[in-house]
Amino acid sequence: MRTTIATALAIGVTLLIALPALAANLQSQSPPPAAAANPAKPAINLHTATVDQLETLPGIGRKTAERIIEYRTKAGGFKRIEDLMNVKGIGEKSFLKLKPLVAVPPRTDKASGE
Repeated sequence: MRTTIATALAIGVTLLIALPALAANLQSQSPPPAAAANPAKPAINLHTATVDQLETLPGIGRKTAERIIEYRTKAGGFKRIEDLMNVKGIGEKSFLKLKPLVAVPPRTDKASGE
């Protein structure tokens, strides 16, 4: 009986010592799933994007991409990302999908008020 208890204690102590090191080793060997599956892409600049670039966005086809450029031309550019909802075919639901993928950096050309 003493031998069984001593053996069980020895196994328990060994596991307590070895498991944290084993867990740390396993974590360091595998990359995080998000980093491996989804490399970060730069946001598409709505001031300079081409039709082809806009078509890479989810839910944006050729016609909507052309409308975005038409809006950009007529309105003198986008003042904020939310202006994208002024384009026919882009509602709030579509906008929420696009928001993290697009950018409206400050204008540095004559359209900015020079």
